[in-house]
Amino acid sequence: MPEYAPIEIPEHPRLAQNIIHFARALRRAGLPVGPGRVVDAIRAVEAAGFTERMDFYWTLHACFVNRPEHRRVFAQVFRLYWRDPRYLEHMMSFMLPAIRGVQEERSAQAAEKRAAQALLGDEMPEMPEQENEEEGTQIEIDASMTMSSEEKLRSLDFEQMSTEEIAQAKRMIARLTLPVKPIASRRRQASVHGARMDARRTIRSALRHGGEIHTIARAKQRERWPNLVVLCDISGSMSQYSRMVLHFLHAVANEKGAGWAKVHAFTFGTRLTNITRHLATRDVDAALKSAGAEAQDWEGGTRIGSCLHDFNRDWSRRVMGQGAVVLLITDGLDRDDAGALEKEMERLHLSSRRLIWLNPLLRWDGFAPKATGIRAMLPHVHSFRAGHSIQSLEDLAEAISRPDDLGEKARLMALL
Repeated sequence: MPEYAPIEIPEHPRLAQNIIHFARALRRAGLPVGPGRVVDAIRAVEAAGFTERMDFYWTLHACFVNRPEHRRVFAQVFRLYWRDPRYLEHMMSFMLPAIRGVQEERSAQAAEKRAAQALLGDEMPEMPEQENEEEGTQIEIDASMTMSSEEKLRSLDFEQMSTEEIAQAKRMIARLTLPVKPIASRRRQASVHGARMDARRTIRSALRHGGEIHTIARAKQRERWPNLVVLCDISGSMSQYSRMVLHFLHAVANEKGAGWAKVHAFTFGTRLTNITRHLATRDVDAALKSAGAEAQDWEGGTRIGSCLHDFNRDWSRRVMGQGAVVLLITDGLDRDDAGALEKEMERLHLSSRRLIWLNPLLRWDGFAPKATGIRAMLPHVHSFRAGHSIQSLEDLAEAISRPDDLGEKARLMALL
């Protein structure tokens, strides 16, 4: 626990109410805190007392934290709620956009923005109501047929979202899944209801009984799960989209029972960076912070051809075995040699079971493959889809489960 000044105990404290509000902030920050834990926390504080700051911290920690990835979030929410006397100003500096140059004065620590968002739910300043010019005039709007906020966010472009909408979209993305069907392997496994006879096991069983066959062993084809390989463009034109996609990849990589054997993630701009081990961190803020520190070419230029060459040369044999599915997230705007790019795309196509290209430029109705990089890449992908909204990420499941899905490829190939 970090060191802070001692807690000042008020003369007439409302400790139980404060613990309840603190628990609500933890729940909004992602911790599974229910009414039972709140009651246990109030009783534990009553038994342990409210005199030593270390005792108070670890008493609440014992009641609300049961996973290692929740410790950092709990520490940040606790600091902002109980320790910092100016926590509201501190949080608003992270939540509201300000003109401070290219970089912030101090970047937020892992889980700090999530803690700020959780606490601002109770402390957001209310906007003054606009009075009507004419007294007694009341405007009523029938909103019974309007879309919900989540429905609007599902189809809204990532670049058009406000700070509050981005925070809500990240929470929606954390609940997304990307299921995949297993692949039939050449190997077989024992099964009572198998379709084929297992001759080897049948003969071995007969040798134990003097050569007489009493039962016929049966077998079925063994199923295996493919790998998911993601190549994400983090150049300047893709910065906002790539951040949201990385949130989605973190949810997929840490989802239990999704079916993927392993999720491998790479970022590229001017160079290729492997961020697979960073996404294995359960806390999304800590994972993306470490991934951002590893990739030094955020919001830089784009060299798709050379980065794909590095991937095919150094990583393809390691991660593309046994029919991997590849997601390529980029706008395809590349100034390198088109011939070299086409060669590397062809090799990537031949190495993958399915190569799906997500391009945010497809959000435009009049999109056409006029750029040289797009014309070189398009013939070598299995499916070409948009990747600019939550809805487009949800549609990925259909593209992966259906081998005949082409997305927008057939329409655009006719324009080449």
